[in-house]
Amino acid sequence: MTRDGVPMLMLIDDEPAQRRLVSALAARAGWRTVLAGDGETAIAMLGTQDGMMLDAIVLDQWSPDYEPAGLIREIRARRPALPILILTAHNNVAVAVDAMRAGATDYLSKPIAPDRLLAALNATLTDESGRGELRPLTEKITAPLAFEDVVGSAPQFRAALAIAAKAARARVPVLVEGESGVGKDVIARAIHAASPRHKQPMVTVNCGAIPANLVESELFGHERGAFTGAFDRHVGKFLAADMGTIFLDEVSELPLDAQVKLLRVLQDGEVQPVGARFPSHADVRVIAATNKRLLNEVEAGRFREDLYYRLNVVQLTVPPLRERMGDIPALCRHLLSRIAGQPGLRSLGLTGDALALLLQHDWPGNVRQLQNALFRAAVLCEGDALTPQDFPQIAAQIEARAVGGGSSGIQASRHSNDEGAGITLFEGDGHVRQLAEIEADVIRLAIGHYRGRMTEVARRLGIGRSTLYRKLAELGIDSAA
Repeated sequence: MTRDGVPMLMLIDDEPAQRRLVSALAARAGWRTVLAGDGETAIAMLGTQDGMMLDAIVLDQWSPDYEPAGLIREIRARRPALPILILTAHNNVAVAVDAMRAGATDYLSKPIAPDRLLAALNATLTDESGRGELRPLTEKITAPLAFEDVVGSAPQFRAALAIAAKAARARVPVLVEGESGVGKDVIARAIHAASPRHKQPMVTVNCGAIPANLVESELFGHERGAFTGAFDRHVGKFLAADMGTIFLDEVSELPLDAQVKLLRVLQDGEVQPVGARFPSHADVRVIAATNKRLLNEVEAGRFREDLYYRLNVVQLTVPPLRERMGDIPALCRHLLSRIAGQPGLRSLGLTGDALALLLQHDWPGNVRQLQNALFRAAVLCEGDALTPQDFPQIAAQIEARAVGGGSSGIQASRHSNDEGAGITLFEGDGHVRQLAEIEADVIRLAIGHYRGRMTEVARRLGIGRSTLYRKLAELGIDSAA
């Protein structure tokens, strides 16, 4: 519901600074915010005129007077359809699991990235790709991987990895381009891990999440008294990354004045903190990433040409997931194994029908969206394997696309077949997978495709039913998988 076309948000938080920040970010996207300092006040406000007009609730996970899951359940009992977004400053996946099982819609970690918050809020108003898919500390779940551990065998993806691996041993800057969620951060961490600086820190900066007036202070630091509110000296990200690596995510969002100072760092290795009389030296390897084509930003005058060429010594582009659909089965196995290692979660399989469903989706949010969908399904799954029923949002999006004139389910299925029916032939390191693993994937896919009709599966595979069941036993495949 909206009043006069303006969506309304209730923020449950007892920290004044956090309340101001979230309210300002929400206002930027056209949301009106009403405030509740604690859970008791929030429950009471649900019955007011404003409370009846709410479109979403944002809850600081660590409310002092309410256990978060209990408050979520109480809100759910009164307003079952009202989306609830959780904020937390703690890397506690177990609490995220509890919150989701209690009915949370999304999970965001502090410091809040404006684009993540706005996307989560806007998703509550639409049925688009982000709705119902948590961002459950995905950056925390995925540990750094070496190049040989990165999952993907599509030629374009392997070509990008090969460029990254060659560049890792050098000091030169690397520019990684690709859509949001394709894994640019994974490649950046792999570059750092394979570099001579791997024992030194890698500092990550989301350039799009820093307010424009604080970018220089955040990147380069400031001296005490340099500006109003500068009560202490602050060491910037570049000096914190000295002798190591700095990863500038969404570098295209840097203001032009900060781009000038970044250029000086790249040229001279000198960092000038705000208010400092003299520069400091920093030996930092720079990896930059953007979800835009940076050359287009240069042509539009939003990014300095000289800085572009400084950053673009080595450039690689990570393809979107829709262009490497054959990697989805291997990605699902990898991501589910990572998810199973989180507190409160367990190992789960993936039925053939579920895999077939995932292969029909176009994944606009790429690998990050796939991981979020798997995480949510794993949290709520009560069986031993994920089925299509565990992905209601994905199924709804596929159906909406078909009804709206997009690819039909048959067309999407045919597309996935063109991509190799989702069978990955190569390991992440480029070597061919073992024949038994490929055979197991083919059988799983056939079982899902023919909806468990084992006589038809055997006939289409050209083997007898007894042979099929023997292979199921030898390969450790459940007929439901």
